[in-house]
Amino acid sequence: MLTRRNLLKNGAGLGLAGAILPAAAWGADTGEAVLGDDGLHKQPWFTDSFLELGDDLSTAAQNGRNLMILWEQRGCPYCRELHQVNFRRREIVEYITAHFDVVQLDMFGAREVLDFDGEALEERDLAEKWFVNFTPTTILCDGANAGAADMRRAETFRMPGYLKPFHYLSSLEYVVTQDYQNQRFQRYLQDKFDHLRQQGIDPDVW
Repeated sequence: MLTRRNLLKNGAGLGLAGAILPAAAWGADTGEAVLGDDGLHKQPWFTDSFLELGDDLSTAAQNGRNLMILWEQRGCPYCRELHQVNFRRREIVEYITAHFDVVQLDMFGAREVLDFDGEALEERDLAEKWFVNFTPTTILCDGANAGAADMRRAETFRMPGYLKPFHYLSSLEYVVTQDYQNQRFQRYLQDKFDHLRQQGIDPDVW
C-alpha cells in the first residue's frame, strides 16, 4: 500500500516492577503536560505519527513494542485527570515509554487517519466506526497483531473512560505480558492483588 510514510521513506509477568506502591513510595513527578492548539494535552513521548495505523503498529512491532491509541477531546475533565494524575506517575510513564508507541487522536477531530483496513477517515468518523463513545479511551494493540486486516484484529484491550493509576498500569501490563491470552482482566487483577499482599504491600489503588 502506498502511504505517506512510504512516500517519505522513498524520498528521504506479575512482578513488582510495575506495581503501584503507596503514594509515599513514588519518586518525583514527571512534570506538566502541554496544552496543544487543538485543546488536547500533549506529552513529549507521544509518537509523531502519519496517522496510518497499520504502519504505526508494524513499526512498533519491528522495534519490539506495542501500540497505544489514545482518544481524547477538548475540554474533557477526565482527559485532564489522565495527564495530571496518571501521566505524572513516573512508573506509568516509564512503563509506557518502554513498551508502547503512543498515537493521540481527537474524538471530534478532522485529521485524516488511515484505518487498519485501509479506509481513510476523519478522526471523528473513525471514532464512530470504532464505537469510541467516551474520552479518554485507551486502545492497546499487541505488536504481535501487526498486519491485522482491521481494528477488531488489531485491538487487544480497551479502557473506555478514565481508570485510576493502579488499574491503568495493570491494563498496560496485561497486554505487555500477554496474560490476556490466558485469563480475563478481573482474574489478572485479583492475582496481582494477592501477589502484592503476599509481599506485604498494600497497593495505592485510589
